[in-house]
Amino acid sequence: MDKSEHLHILLSSLPDKPGVYQYYDEDHKLLYVGKAKNLKKRVGSYFNRDQHENNKTAVLVKKICDIKFIIVDTELDALLLENSLIKKHQPRYNVMLKDDKTYPWICIKNERFPRVFSTRTIIKDGSDYFGPYASVRMMHAVLDLIHKLYPLRNCNLKLSEENIRSKKFKVCLEYHIGNCKGPCEGLQTEEDYTANIALIKNIVKGNISSAIKQMKVLMNTYSENQEYEKAQLLKEKIALLVNYQSKSTVVSPTIDNADVFSIVTDEKSGFVNYLRVINGAIIQGHTVELKKKLDETPEELLLLAIAELRSRFGSNSKEIIVPFAPELKFEGTEYTVPQRGDKRHLLELSEKNVNYYRKEKERQELLVDPDRHTKRILQQMMKDLHLKEEPRHIECFDNSNIQGAYPVAAMTVFKDGKPSKKDYRHFNIKTVEGPDDFASMEEVIYRRYKRVVEENLPLPQLIIVDGGKGQLSSAVNSLEKLGLMGKVGIVSIAKKLEELYYPGDPFPMYLDKKSESLKIIQQIRDEAHRFGITHHRKKREKGTIKTELTEIPGISDKTAQKLLKKFISVKHIREATTAELSPIVGPAKAKRILDFFSNQ
Repeated sequence: MDKSEHLHILLSSLPDKPGVYQYYDEDHKLLYVGKAKNLKKRVGSYFNRDQHENNKTAVLVKKICDIKFIIVDTELDALLLENSLIKKHQPRYNVMLKDDKTYPWICIKNERFPRVFSTRTIIKDGSDYFGPYASVRMMHAVLDLIHKLYPLRNCNLKLSEENIRSKKFKVCLEYHIGNCKGPCEGLQTEEDYTANIALIKNIVKGNISSAIKQMKVLMNTYSENQEYEKAQLLKEKIALLVNYQSKSTVVSPTIDNADVFSIVTDEKSGFVNYLRVINGAIIQGHTVELKKKLDETPEELLLLAIAELRSRFGSNSKEIIVPFAPELKFEGTEYTVPQRGDKRHLLELSEKNVNYYRKEKERQELLVDPDRHTKRILQQMMKDLHLKEEPRHIECFDNSNIQGAYPVAAMTVFKDGKPSKKDYRHFNIKTVEGPDDFASMEEVIYRRYKRVVEENLPLPQLIIVDGGKGQLSSAVNSLEKLGLMGKVGIVSIAKKLEELYYPGDPFPMYLDKKSESLKIIQQIRDEAHRFGITHHRKKREKGTIKTELTEIPGISDKTAQKLLKKFISVKHIREATTAELSPIVGPAKAKRILDFFSNQ
């Protein structure tokens, strides 16, 4: 059985149920994992198209030799399973989650009189881990607060009942300076120590309000029992907590637990920022980059990030604040798309973080490799425009004329994605009469590249012609006469819909409006238009002088310019007297000018 028959049988047997599908190549290597609300429709959509908009998708489909699927109860289950399989197998054509750092956690050790410390290694011994903390500084701030509020041991002694009862240990310096209450000698009960650990867990979970509430109840109890020193100590601790909470709170504390996500995308990646909010305070923040493989939509990238980050950070918040609401909902949660107020402020803060992360990443890449940004854009242009090599040298042509008068053309040049103004050129049309853009383009292209060939100058990798199919055909005619077709890439861009035309292809190609390739093409085209219009305007003005003033015998261009500078227009010169003209051009020329206009 050949590949097409095998795939046809598989496609016909797919169920109309949610699930996860997996594509394999001829070596049974996993290529891609995807989720589907309806497996039959989703998988079938890959094979029902004659042509795919995305080249990578087309390549993927050609490589598929086998399909496997797993049925699940809901689309949400499919998303979670997809995420798990991608992390485990890392298929070539799936979004890659670029995040190779090991982040620190706060560990509350599973032992009698638990220690509280930071670690980057999680050991499955029953200890409690809180994090991960993307900001080490924030984690140390939390630990410092804990140690100020609650004296804890930092030794690794085995404080069993037997060891304490047998007086095996002696208190250390930490006890004498007030950082520990001496549980090693039985000076602090396990019950008291465990109560403090419960309060500490509230703090690291972000439930600071709960910790403050418990401490206020205890403070009032001490006060009623006239234990004023203990009440004062608690009052100071409450003040520390309130101060910490005020520094952490960015919105109203009335906001319940919430997860905040924002996303920004470009052609190659999506960047997602996550803020974890508890009682109005941001207790965690993290940004990830998701590398696109098949031109995934922002919604697909956002869903993947939500599933991954909520799982990674152990969040069970019921509210997810997002810039837009995806169709797929997570069980027990609701999306909020805020328009104003504290939640909107939170979303804006998240967006600010994700934009900063993206710009900082680009800046760092630029420092490491200054030519990297240019290489990336030129590589993308090469792919988008189907060129044989990177368009390091681009030349663009534009015609300018008004009803056939003073026809000119302009050539602008970009090298390594930037204007090379010293290489710009103007052309006066010599062989074409009347407003004929096609013939003008043919003349200019022929003259330009005839000189390039004769002088053995380097050819550009790409020629851009401003206009539609007609201008492109004219340019191609000239290149064919010179034997240059196939040696240089050429496209035309039509202004109305910004469509691109290729030689021999009657149908235009459209690039994404946000495409960097299109932006470069538009920029060089606009430069050619500006450069050409400037030259055309100067020539037109010079032509006006010739037709009005330089027809007068003895009046040169230079004299005409002097007169126009003084009198602004030919009309004012015509109305001037000998006394007004003589100081500028002399009595003889003044008389000639007056005689000329009086005889008209």
